Amino acid sequence: MTPAAAAAAGSGSGSPERLRIRAGNPGPYTLDGTNTWVVGRDPAYVIDPGPALPEHIEAIVGALADRGGLGAILLTHDHPDHAEGVEPLRARLPAPVAAARGAVDVRLADGDRLGPLRVIATPGHAPDHLAFLAGRACFTGDAVLGTGSVFVAPLPGAMAAYLEGLRRLRALDPGVLCPGHGPPVAEAGAKLDEYLAHRAARERRLVAGLDDGLRSVDDLLARVWAEVPPPLRLAAAVTLEAHLDKLDGDGRLPPGVERRRYDGPAGGAAP
Repeated sequence: MTPAAAAAAGSGSGSPERLRIRAGNPGPYTLDGTNTWVVGRDPAYVIDPGPALPEHIEAIVGALADRGGLGAILLTHDHPDHAEGVEPLRARLPAPVAAARGAVDVRLADGDRLGPLRVIATPGHAPDHLAFLAGRACFTGDAVLGTGSVFVAPLPGAMAAYLEGLRRLRALDPGVLCPGHGPPVAEAGAKLDEYLAHRAARERRLVAGLDDGLRSVDDLLARVWAEVPPPLRLAAAVTLEAHLDKLDGDGRLPPGVERRRYDGPAGGAAP
């Protein structure tokens, strides 16, 4: 395990030991790479084995050898940058896989527990998105990043569900956020408040644009997401659709607004 691939994290008050192993897949959507988290010991639990990069899988295997083996692999969601490493890791260390959907050994739902981890449903970025709480450490996947914000899936109800998930996490009062991308966040409450305020500000700017008569996706993006760099424009458009869906559900969407369907990017970061 190289210093660039792994960073130790203190256990925090009332939380099991944890280790962050960063994959070598940096990019506009993955920031400095996908974080794999190894939690506890005797056995340890892996959250998001990340991409199927041999050096990354080797780093995870090495960390588990120092921590009494592998109890289970848990997924915050099944986007490839978080889940692609499942099979390569299981080929080295057979263990059950637990997630909210897919061909898994353990199907997880809100309130379930596995090892030291409690499951918190946080849909929005993806329909199957989960967060995991261990003591006061919250493993947020792509619901909350260490830097920047995330895209929200352009699916019916996704934005409303995402905001509700953030409010639930805030009410749990975690001591530290351990995200799927970016560094850990010690000021967990402030970060969650920041995320909620950011989405509220985007909605206010969007409503103002609609009140001014803007109706096309391009015009709304130019007004509300004007600062977004070109590599993140698709993510902004995806999140715009999620905001429009929420306004529609709230009965606040005027007629004639352009709507688009997207498959969406597979990473986390977005404006």
